[in-house]
Amino acid sequence: MEPQVHVLTHPLVQHKLTLMRDQRTDPKKFRELLREIAVLIAYEATADLAVGATSVMSPMGSAAGYDLKEHVGLVPILRAGLGMVEGVWNMMPNSEVWHIGLRRDERTLEPVQYYSRRPVSPVVDVCFVLDPMLATGGSAVAAVDILKGWGAERIKFLGVIAAAEGVKRLTNAHPDVPIFLAAIDEQLNEAGLIIPGLGDAGDRQFGTG
Repeated sequence: MEPQVHVLTHPLVQHKLTLMRDQRTDPKKFRELLREIAVLIAYEATADLAVGATSVMSPMGSAAGYDLKEHVGLVPILRAGLGMVEGVWNMMPNSEVWHIGLRRDERTLEPVQYYSRRPVSPVVDVCFVLDPMLATGGSAVAAVDILKGWGAERIKFLGVIAAAEGVKRLTNAHPDVPIFLAAIDEQLNEAGLIIPGLGDAGDRQFGTG
C-alpha cells in the first residue's frame, strides 16, 4: 500500500502554525493554538468516517440527517500529545482516550516505553495517534506497534510538524497508517529535534523549557 501523507495547506492551519513556531508565544497561548490546530487536522482525518442515515424533528418538521457510525480511540503519546486531546475530544465526545508513555533515550534517540493504558475491552473502529512532533519517527512507530499488538486494525497519525526522516521511517514501518500534518521540515539536529520546528512541544506547553 502506498503511504498516505497529508500536509494541510489551509490558511488557518498555516497561520496558527506560524504563531506556534514563534519563540515569543507563551505556554498559555501555545496550548490554545495546539488545541485549535488539532481540531483542524482532525477535521481532515475524519473525512472518511462512516455515517448512517437518520432523521430528526426540527422545530419546523422532519429533517434527514446522519449518525456517526464509527467509534474512535484517541491515543496521545505522553506527554506532548496530551495537548491535542481536548480539541479532538470535544469534536467526538464519545471517543475513548488511551495513553501511551514513550520517552526518548538521549543517547540512542530511540523510544523507551514507560506507561500504557487502554480499556480492558476496547471497542473502537479507528485509532488516532496524537503527537505534535514526528521527528525521528521512533515514538510513532513504537506507538503503532503497540496498538497493532492490542488488535487495532485502522490507525491514523495526527501531528503538527514532521521531519522528512520521521515521515519516511513511519511510512516504511507502517505504510497502512495515514499521516496528517501541518508541515514537513527537512532537517533534524544531532539531538533529534526538528529544524526549524518549534522547539520541544512538551516544554512549550507546560512551561518547563
